[in-house]
Amino acid sequence: MTDKLDNKNQEELYPIRTVSSLTGVQTVTLRAWERRYHLIKPLRTDTGHRLYSREDVEKIRKASGLLEKGMNISQAAQILNDPDFSASFPTDMTAVWMSYQQQTLEATRVFDERELENIYQRALSLYPVETVTRRLIVPVLETLGKKWDKTPAGIAAEHFFSVFLRHKLGARFHHRSHNNNGPKLICACLPGDHHETGLLLFALAADESNYRQILLGADMPIEHLAEAAKLSSVDAIVLSGKCTTDPEQIVTAFKKLVAAADVPVFAGGDASVGLEERLLETGAVCLGSEIDKGINTLNRLLKNKTADSSNER
Repeated sequence: MTDKLDNKNQEELYPIRTVSSLTGVQTVTLRAWERRYHLIKPLRTDTGHRLYSREDVEKIRKASGLLEKGMNISQAAQILNDPDFSASFPTDMTAVWMSYQQQTLEATRVFDERELENIYQRALSLYPVETVTRRLIVPVLETLGKKWDKTPAGIAAEHFFSVFLRHKLGARFHHRSHNNNGPKLICACLPGDHHETGLLLFALAADESNYRQILLGADMPIEHLAEAAKLSSVDAIVLSGKCTTDPEQIVTAFKKLVAAADVPVFAGGDASVGLEERLLETGAVCLGSEIDKGINTLNRLLKNKTADSSNER
């Protein structure tokens, strides 16, 4: 049971949104770590809002580090709460994630959807979804992207996994909370890019960071976005792409969009890395291909537009 805040607790305390920003752990995950695994025990105000100490923040960071090494949150909580358990438990579990990745790639290679589902659900039962995304989904996507044209049926296998993942991510996006009150974004893929997976992963991360979104999907003509942004009263436009079939056309379209739009324009995905210098010259902001870093850039540049949610429970 969470302790109530009293006059004895005078140290600097942080609301849940601030802790999420400091540690990179989503608010829904922080609540689960408290309720299910008793990793942390935040104080409560009279109105029931959670407040975290510096010690809590450090513990959350350590737990995230252990998850990155391959542990599940139950193991991490035991290690951080029980020194005796910590002394006997191996901390390097990189092989765990490599095993998950190889199993996923093999199931994809032979088009075994049932096994793919079993692996995915098994990982989610042990690890937070953001860890599964970072340590399993993204590496598998990168591997398939490098091998799709170099192995028999490689193109079909990549499509198979992309469809499987799009259904999973689409369901998560459909059932997301509609109570966010942060900046509103239009999110779409670049023209000619039919790979929505990266965009969906970004959209889910943005949702966890309190952004509201209008998701327009794949192969979006850029010339229609300025008017759409005005009609929907968004705070920014985010365009993501894995490939650019015509770099000159993309750069020209970005230049026109930045000039026509009344809001900042962001470029994400691999295209924003390959064309970074030229896109920056158009006035666009490049988010790169790493989702967490991209969200951090958004938070930094749109922070004045972010609704005050520091009193969230």
